[in-house]
Amino acid sequence: MLNNKTAVITGGTRGIGIAVSKQLAEDGYAVCALYVSPRAREEILEISEALSLPGQPVMVERCDISKKTDREKTLNKILEAWGRVDVLVNNAGTAPKERLDLLETTEESFDYVMDINLKGAFFFTQMTARAMIKQIKQNPGMDPKIINISSVSAYASSVNRGEYCLSKAGVSMMTALFADRLAEYGIRVYEIRPGIIATDMTSGSREKYDRLISEGLTPIRRWGKPQDVAEGVSVICGGKLNFSTGEIINIDGGFHLRRL
Repeated sequence: MLNNKTAVITGGTRGIGIAVSKQLAEDGYAVCALYVSPRAREEILEISEALSLPGQPVMVERCDISKKTDREKTLNKILEAWGRVDVLVNNAGTAPKERLDLLETTEESFDYVMDINLKGAFFFTQMTARAMIKQIKQNPGMDPKIINISSVSAYASSVNRGEYCLSKAGVSMMTALFADRLAEYGIRVYEIRPGIIATDMTSGSREKYDRLISEGLTPIRRWGKPQDVAEGVSVICGGKLNFSTGEIINIDGGFHLRRL
């Protein structure tokens, strides 16, 4: 078994995911960053080098978490190479390929979003949790954690991307369910809810959100950065919240506050 603590980050090579991967590498974790979009070998090597620190192994693996075979193959490869998973960050997610009104949303779009954002995350968590339980029985001092990256869309209605909102609401319940089920083993489960974060996913709405933020949509009047989310993950992994599980951490500039 690897001496380093290990962290697996789905969607770990871009946006919020790469920020989380880099932060946990800096925190001393051996990092496995998963991706799905085709990447050139040179780009994979660049990502690996960016995550590499002395004495800390790195893996950058292609994994479509919506597919059972990919999930199984990837987790088995990690366990064979490192023998442990201390942290799972469920960050992989997608928006609809086309935003459609709720009355026009297609089953194809619904299935596409749900398969990645909720179904894939659920069953990858299930597999990883089973592995964590085995690890704890063999090494009682281990302190595994699961962190689900959801969204303010878990509760904020967007009627032109209903499938996305439903998927993130599902991730919130998934957090509660696994927190409840895994507490007896000492596995803590958390949810981070990012707000308006500057990533590829929000780049097309830059002008809209610039205006809304300047008008006071969020009490903290700036865009969120992927690093803001990464630092939240770091706090959780550092063990400073170990008397909490199922906790929701809003990293949204205060968007969740209800103000008059």
